[in-house]
Amino acid sequence: MSRDVQPSFADVGAAAERIRPFAHRTPVLTCSSLDAMVGASLFFKCENFQKVGAFKFRGACNAVFSLGEEEAQRGVATHSSGNHAAALSLAARLRGIPAHVVMPRTSRAVKRAAVAGYGGRIVLCEPTLAAREATLAEVIADTGATVIHPYTDARVIAGQGTAALELLEDVRGLDVVMTPVGGGGLLSGTAISVTSLSPATRVVAAEPEGADDAFRSLQEGRIVPSVNPQTVCDGLLTSLGTLTFAIIRERLAEIVTVSDAAVIRAMRHVWERMKIVIEPSAAVTLGALLEGRLPVSGLRVGIILSGGNVDLSELPWGQNQ
Repeated sequence: MSRDVQPSFADVGAAAERIRPFAHRTPVLTCSSLDAMVGASLFFKCENFQKVGAFKFRGACNAVFSLGEEEAQRGVATHSSGNHAAALSLAARLRGIPAHVVMPRTSRAVKRAAVAGYGGRIVLCEPTLAAREATLAEVIADTGATVIHPYTDARVIAGQGTAALELLEDVRGLDVVMTPVGGGGLLSGTAISVTSLSPATRVVAAEPEGADDAFRSLQEGRIVPSVNPQTVCDGLLTSLGTLTFAIIRERLAEIVTVSDAAVIRAMRHVWERMKIVIEPSAAVTLGALLEGRLPVSGLRVGIILSGGNVDLSELPWGQNQ
């Protein structure tokens, strides 16, 4: 599969088989009190229980194990300060190859420690996109490593689509499937799986109001880059890529936006009612439902909880209840 061509549902199926020995099949949980809050039956696909604590492991694992042997031995590389960095590092370790991760020098120590703990070889750079890209180019020139982009890569998108594939296998008759959207990898893979397996099911994404570039891109029919996004959802700051945007335009029903206040409220409800830890980026979907941004009364709604990596020293509630 070319990394620059839209993946098919067959590619998602192949990814599911490829990552099966390595990725967790995460549970689908329900919560009657949250159902009552929104007037719908909610089914939460808990990717916060995935390896590295996020769905990102699915795509990284599929990409790494898709490489030919000669290519793989030169290693993989990316620039990331988030879940993709950790996911790629772990996937590479499982295959026994090096992972080179360019991270801004301002990255939190806890994130650097996670990447290093999974075996990633960290290269620090200045905290600008230009510096990240230039440093990554140097790493590639020195090592010959293959770049694994966090979302503009068909192998990554196919891997992310396996979460929705499992959800639809476990829960029949869903009216809606919801995901967060940042760069669009999870949303694209989800849209491929849902429109292929259950065409009557709507695919809806949720996005913070302060980082609504995907919403505006879909409205305008072109990629509208994210400029100075302001949101508590630090995993949703990136703009769509050309590959993910093309899939989203073709297969997506709708994007709704949500306030940070609702995101924080949803995150706290999940912690308190379901007794599980999710990060703000994972709470945008429930937050949108709590704010009434999507009519779901009486419907069966699948929600992919994208991850659970939270800095416990900086929980967002208190002043924002």
